[in-house]
Amino acid sequence: MPRQIFLYGTLRDPRILETVAGPGAAGLRLRPARCPDHAALEVAQTGCPVLRPCPGAEAEGLLLEDPGAGVMARLEFFEAGFGYALAPVTVITAAGESEALAWLDPGETLQAAGRWDLAAWTRADGGVMAEAAREYMDYMDRGAAAPALWHGVTIRARARANAARETPVQALRHGFTRDDVELVKLERPYANYFAVEEHSLRFRRFDGAMSAPMLRAVFTSGDAVTVLPWDPVTDRVLVIEQFRAAPWARGDKAPWTVETVAGRCDSDESAEEAARREAREEAGLELGRLEQVAAYYPSPGATAEFLVSFVAEADLGAAGGVHGLDIEGEDIRAFTLSLDAALAGVRSGEIANGPLVLSLFWLAAQRENLRLAWSA
Repeated sequence: MPRQIFLYGTLRDPRILETVAGPGAAGLRLRPARCPDHAALEVAQTGCPVLRPCPGAEAEGLLLEDPGAGVMARLEFFEAGFGYALAPVTVITAAGESEALAWLDPGETLQAAGRWDLAAWTRADGGVMAEAAREYMDYMDRGAAAPALWHGVTIRARARANAARETPVQALRHGFTRDDVELVKLERPYANYFAVEEHSLRFRRFDGAMSAPMLRAVFTSGDAVTVLPWDPVTDRVLVIEQFRAAPWARGDKAPWTVETVAGRCDSDESAEEAARREAREEAGLELGRLEQVAAYYPSPGATAEFLVSFVAEADLGAAGGVHGLDIEGEDIRAFTLSLDAALAGVRSGEIANGPLVLSLFWLAAQRENLRLAWSA
């Protein structure tokens, strides 16, 4: 077997290659290469590439020489999780033509169309993939079970990438930043679609000293959206009702909750795109204009979830019914009621969902301004 690997895809990003290769990354021997009569094509719904025969084309890449058993095992774990397997290819370097191996999709079962561009992918998705790779490689001990975690990994990675891009407002706060926290150790005792992380850390105190080492457990779930559809003509809102495991776990006698339409942001969509998708899935509803209520942590003492809440313009004349995705086991009752009746539900205690309470109060205060703005 050739001791050379042709890298044509995401592993060409040095951040990802360094993470995936692990401790052996510093010793990697790489040189530019190209694969004749092949092209790197974008796989549908992933943004990642696959190498396919394409007469007259040339796929650019890197030739990795003799990576060693340890690095090779890590690379194989990363690539095999996406359904790729090593296959022989011919490559050309400055030294001439040679044989190598590349990760391809056996049977060409992946749907691919259009050329994959490394620079464009790096701008759009490179940061998220780098974050995802850092977490995913921690699951090597799970072997064949690890790929099932990928969807949750990418959602959490998108949240971390979002946070890295944000500029914090610190008009009221003391001014501490991430540089004032020392991470000693990070472990994930539980990981699936959600994860529990245990952070051993020290943080700067308000007297300037560093705290003693302490352990903080955090429930990580990725960023999410909520959206309250409102009909400005009839002054009615749409809410949903569904069974929730958390009230059940607490011992609630009626663990069905009245909520806003809500859901996680997939790794490739904006908060507004997620809000519109969730409205279709959970209420069969197409939304008009959206107005952001707030962006916030609902419970920062224990969960890393970050929410963006919207109020949305909607025609609710025929809205309602039972909706949800069967694949996610959803059984969601959507119904409408007047804004005043919804506010009465808050007062009675029947509406006890934080994002819905926040959105209803915001709408009650802003409905005339919003009605005027949308009518214009």
